[in-house]
Amino acid sequence: MKTNRILALPASALLALAALASSPLLAGDIVGKVKFAGNAPPPAKIAVTKDQAVCGKVEHVEESLLVAPDKGVKNVVVNVTDPKDNKPMPASAKHTVIDQNGCRFLPRIQIVPAGQNIDIVNSDGILHNIHTRSKANGEFNKAQPKFLKTMKQKFDKADVVSVKCDVHSWMSGYIVVAGNPYYALSDAAGAFKIAGVPAGTYTLQYWHEKLGTQTRQVTVPATGSVTADFEYAAK
Repeated sequence: MKTNRILALPASALLALAALASSPLLAGDIVGKVKFAGNAPPPAKIAVTKDQAVCGKVEHVEESLLVAPDKGVKNVVVNVTDPKDNKPMPASAKHTVIDQNGCRFLPRIQIVPAGQNIDIVNSDGILHNIHTRSKANGEFNKAQPKFLKTMKQKFDKADVVSVKCDVHSWMSGYIVVAGNPYYALSDAAGAFKIAGVPAGTYTLQYWHEKLGTQTRQVTVPATGSVTADFEYAAK
């Protein structure tokens, strides 16, 4: 008569197996810096032509191209276009907010998960009108008077959504709707990091509202990180 034998493993081996099961395997990070080739002009001042008492409280400058002294470019969205898994971008632990404050959209650019509600906040206490345009998510166009402090909106498909105010023509922003977790936004120095990408070769996309979209191939190691610096040509 045959009996099943149970292999007894040392406690240290069991702990090691448990650690492997609970941690991401064969995944690395994509890190880098986006730079601008050439001399970027300083941000031009924007004239406030409406609701001066509220909108004129802060200085308005053109923020479509912000370049650091060492040429780092702020607000570049970097993402993996062809992930090897089917993971969605996880919902944010806190409310996603786009705030109309000082007749500006704050933040100007942000990355949000597909399908998550966004709180559109009117901190100015005057009439605004939110008007979005995008390829995959259609159009949203709604007035937000001063008594309507918060409106909610969501975008279900990965996309770049342009946000304008039809009342104040200089107000401009973008909502980048992410369909996977592998997105990052470059900081004021142009630096970015996409963490925990499964090992493999991917197409990495760089998007900037003024400098456009570029792609390159990148191979992510099983551990550690790969550097994917990028430079936009001067326009």
